[in-house]
Amino acid sequence: MDMVKRFLPFLNWFPMDGETIRADLIAGITVALVLIPQSMAYAQLAGLPPYFGLYAAFLPVMVAALWGSSKQLGTGPVAVVSLLTAVAVGTALQSQLPSIGVDSIDAMTQEQLIEFYVPLAVMLALLVGLFQLSLGVLKLGVVVNFLSHPVIVGFTNAAAMVIGLSQLNKIFGVGKGRSDFFLGDIWGVLQQVGDTHWQTLAMGVLAFVIMMGTKKFFPKLPGVLLAVVITTVLSVVLGYQGMGGAVVGEIPQGLPTITAPSINLEVLGILFTSAIVISLVGFMEAISIAKAMAAKTKDKVDPNQELIGQGLGNIVGSFSMSYPASGSFSRSAVNLNAGARTGMSSVYTAVLVLITLLFLTPLLYHLPKAVLAAVIMMAVIGLINFRAFKHAWIANKHDGVASVVTFVATLGFAPHLDKGIMIGALLALGLYLYSTMKPRVAILGRYADGTLRDIGVHDLPQDKRIIVLRFDGSLYFANVSYFEEAILEALCERPDVRYMLVVSDAINTLDASGEEMLHQLVSRLKENHITLVFSGLKRQIHQVMHRTGLFAHIGAENIHPDENMAIDFIYHRLDGDEFDAQYCLLLTPEAKDREAAHRDALEETF
Repeated sequence: MDMVKRFLPFLNWFPMDGETIRADLIAGITVALVLIPQSMAYAQLAGLPPYFGLYAAFLPVMVAALWGSSKQLGTGPVAVVSLLTAVAVGTALQSQLPSIGVDSIDAMTQEQLIEFYVPLAVMLALLVGLFQLSLGVLKLGVVVNFLSHPVIVGFTNAAAMVIGLSQLNKIFGVGKGRSDFFLGDIWGVLQQVGDTHWQTLAMGVLAFVIMMGTKKFFPKLPGVLLAVVITTVLSVVLGYQGMGGAVVGEIPQGLPTITAPSINLEVLGILFTSAIVISLVGFMEAISIAKAMAAKTKDKVDPNQELIGQGLGNIVGSFSMSYPASGSFSRSAVNLNAGARTGMSSVYTAVLVLITLLFLTPLLYHLPKAVLAAVIMMAVIGLINFRAFKHAWIANKHDGVASVVTFVATLGFAPHLDKGIMIGALLALGLYLYSTMKPRVAILGRYADGTLRDIGVHDLPQDKRIIVLRFDGSLYFANVSYFEEAILEALCERPDVRYMLVVSDAINTLDASGEEMLHQLVSRLKENHITLVFSGLKRQIHQVMHRTGLFAHIGAENIHPDENMAIDFIYHRLDGDEFDAQYCLLLTPEAKDREAAHRDALEETF
């Protein structure tokens, strides 16, 4: 049975009591009331006819919940993934425009969009799903760690601004160019403000007022749904479409066509690169909210299982005309706050979307597109958090730099957001490697309380025959030269040194470059009558030393569990009158007592 539940994790939800069924049903209905208008808005953001958002809100929502590990994660269309989809598909389609007979994607008719644009978006969903599923099956969920939190902060803030600004023309009812310089396109929109279609602006502003007012004064009510219902009714009563206002229009009634996605080999390379970025960004968003909710509910979240759930959701979705979906912050929070206890809440949500597709789509004909734009802008406002930049800078200046550079690059390269996040990820990785190239090195002395401390911070007496050096980093190809230089520099300053003790508690890895450097260093020091001693080496370092013969080369007598034992050993190796207490500055008080007793015993004997 455990093996079956491993492949069918949703069996863990059962059996359910009546209270759980009721809680999940209420949560599912609540999320659906938010998801239905949101999904249509996000499809518009993805460059698709709005009703394709309902397709992405159907099977992907259900499948991701059934095979995921989070009980409250709400999957479906999300803002960032929708914009990335628009960019990816738009880039892939650009080379095919001459054969279609149009100058730009904006000039394509609804029929042309469905014939040429939609298949690429569906193919992208398949590629995203396959990549995520592969990562999950191979248990490579840790790959998302290459996208550090500061990079995600910079990307999310920039993407939220790009998404919000991309909807300005729909709020004002003016046109917007589509080029490789997004900020230039927005400047073009602002220059047309004098041509604003006032009825469109009024609908957009009214939607904002309803959603903001509901959030402030009636937070338990579905503000998005209220805005959609009220503006749609007004659109019918006032004849909004006849005034020149853009509406959603006719939505095909019924289920999406179930068919295998078509594979366009000409654009496979372009879409696959975008699929990787969308997979990682979407999953990072999904797993972040899943972990945050798990901390509240005391549930366990398995990143690899979540990847399988998200991957299967996108794969199955691609067979039902869906574009890429992911976990949603806002809807997951709604799901949790509504009392969801298992993933059945998402199943109920999908069923309600199904009912909408079958019976309720005619009601959405007169929904103003300006309202969908307002829904998108309201959704991304919560993603903007400039205080996170300051927090990252305070924590670590390298993180702050990576965050700001990612933000600027994402805005600068917009609408190609993938370039921004790739630059940020590479910069963060480079800065991390740079910081490990020169880890902290401290020369230690014995403090009054018996502990070893940095002589650069505390003025401590030193034994001229011994240097104790602490290296705060792993030994690998990027910093072996720095380690060697630190050793040699310390020796140059103390020409009478006989022993060099390396406190190695912080050395977690030792690669081939580090091993070769240590081998050569030990030999060179021996030639100069200096012994290299190590303390606190971890098990994995011992294993490398034994496998390569370095352990024998250093000598077992020169490797000790801790620094005090190593220092005690070194003083025992020093000959004759060098045992004089005035030179034993590094010994602990207990060790000094032992040395004094030893000398007294020798004097009594002779």
